[in-house]
Amino acid sequence: MSANNQIEQGYEQACFAGGCFWCMVTPFEELPGIIKVESGYIGGHTQSPTYEEVCTHTTGHTEAVRITYDPSVFPYEKLLSIFWQQIDPTDAGGQFFDRGSSYRTAIFYYSEKQRVLAEASKQELESSGRFKSPIVTPIEPATTFYSAEEYHQDYHHKNPMRYKMYRKGSGRDAFIAQHWNTEADKELRRAKLTPMQYEVTQNNGTEPPFRNEFWDHKEEGIYVDIVSGEPLFSSLDKFDSGCGWPSFTKPLQSGTVNEKDDHSHFMVRTEVRSREADSHLGHVFEDGPIDQGGLRYCINSAALRFIPKSDLEKEGYARFIGLF
Repeated sequence: MSANNQIEQGYEQACFAGGCFWCMVTPFEELPGIIKVESGYIGGHTQSPTYEEVCTHTTGHTEAVRITYDPSVFPYEKLLSIFWQQIDPTDAGGQFFDRGSSYRTAIFYYSEKQRVLAEASKQELESSGRFKSPIVTPIEPATTFYSAEEYHQDYHHKNPMRYKMYRKGSGRDAFIAQHWNTEADKELRRAKLTPMQYEVTQNNGTEPPFRNEFWDHKEEGIYVDIVSGEPLFSSLDKFDSGCGWPSFTKPLQSGTVNEKDDHSHFMVRTEVRSREADSHLGHVFEDGPIDQGGLRYCINSAALRFIPKSDLEKEGYARFIGLF
């Protein structure tokens, strides 16, 4: 196992403990600016601990993930936001099905800036009233991080069925669904969105074809989630499919959208949702331009906000200027 903490210039590291490290990889991987997500052990008093030793809860280590990221693309604040939404921050005795100190939650900071941001995010969560019990997740300086055994790395890819069964049985997903994207969250969004934007993004609605903002839009720029602002699609990948809705050959970046089976309306389709806000965007079909991959992402204009090329820097999307 490696304890190497060296990183390339311009990149930074973050470290979070949230119970079983198998379940803490997927929320962060494949996001833009995320270079690597590694499972391992941190915070203990022995060197090079093994999984079996850590599971005895005698080494002082906790299972954690260490994330190497590009802060100019994906800031630490967004990592913190994702972290809080994966855990039960009121439980000091472990996480969900997994009990004991090696499954505790914690934020391990690598700099004073990270500490300040982490403390602020914790205070904001406490003030939100989302949880009835106190937030007990500690914020601690990072110590030596030991990489877990190879079979633990990317476990969800190596053992997908077992991972899905474990995650569902652990109670983690049910807890997340109960405390995030709640009816109260939706009501806050209702106040910020037009009726059509709300119907599409929150209720999986569909706007009329040929009578929406971007179906025939040709200006250069990017399209972002109307709810969260996360970048989703580029005008460079937009094409006229004749369907009456904005059509794209691919997302702007891998990992920014999720796809799930949709069996509504007596059809079998693949729904497209934004990863960060979980907004309903539209559907993806296999009738797109063959020379560009053959896919057609059919997206509702009401789920999108357009950022012109000339406004990318002003709006905080300067990293995409080079596309044009």
